Amino acid sequence: MVGQIKSHLTEKEVLSRAFSMPISSPAYPPAPDKFLDRPALTVSYRTDPDLLRAVVPEPLVVKEPVVNIAFLFMIAPGLGDYYEISQSIPVTFRGETMSFRPAMYANSVPAILDGREIWGLPKKFGEPLLGLQNDTLVGTLKYSGSLVAQATMAYKNREMDHQVALKSLTVPGVVLKIIPHVDGQPRILELVRFDYQNVTVKGAWTGPGTLQLFHHALAPLADLPVREILSVTHTICDTTLPYGEVIHDYLARASK
Repeated sequence: MVGQIKSHLTEKEVLSRAFSMPISSPAYPPAPDKFLDRPALTVSYRTDPDLLRAVVPEPLVVKEPVVNIAFLFMIAPGLGDYYEISQSIPVTFRGETMSFRPAMYANSVPAILDGREIWGLPKKFGEPLLGLQNDTLVGTLKYSGSLVAQATMAYKNREMDHQVALKSLTVPGVVLKIIPHVDGQPRILELVRFDYQNVTVKGAWTGPGTLQLFHHALAPLADLPVREILSVTHTICDTTLPYGEVIHDYLARASK
């Protein structure tokens, strides 16, 4: 026997269920997002300071002309497994060190929607990969069929101190969240901070590595050129990403 059909969706129900669209079948589960046994290949390099400052919004302050590129495999209950690449820049906000994300790419639609809508993570659809090729850990990013980035590292070459790895994995992140209004003007324009929690380092290594960036009109990682590679690391960890915190509201300040 068919159950009773409700005549309408009440405003109270809309308010209680409105964490993602569509309301009848949300694109992703509620946060926090948990990632298990997450491998990462991270290359830190020195770049042009003037070009770097041009992509970092005030009131964030660039600490040094350094960029980090991380190739990741995300094992994420609720979202599914997917590959991701993250570009980050060390900055300060009111004297505190943070990691600003100007660009991210993932091959999962739920992960892209989840990241953009909740935290404002600047994710676009791409084809990142991370894998082992014989004795070499290899990370790549393709965008619309074109190679954008390729990194290599000698696999598990030298063990790292886990406390050093933990420190780098727990730096607070910050992103510029932009959500337009129906008239095209910004409805939300703010800096959002997020802190990774419950980080457990299961493995950490360093060693020789390389990074190549290739120019692309719609994936401009190469606009911050590699001047000198500073470090290459491979980490495996469990981590949790909870909801974020607004630390700067551009629209509120503009209205004053």
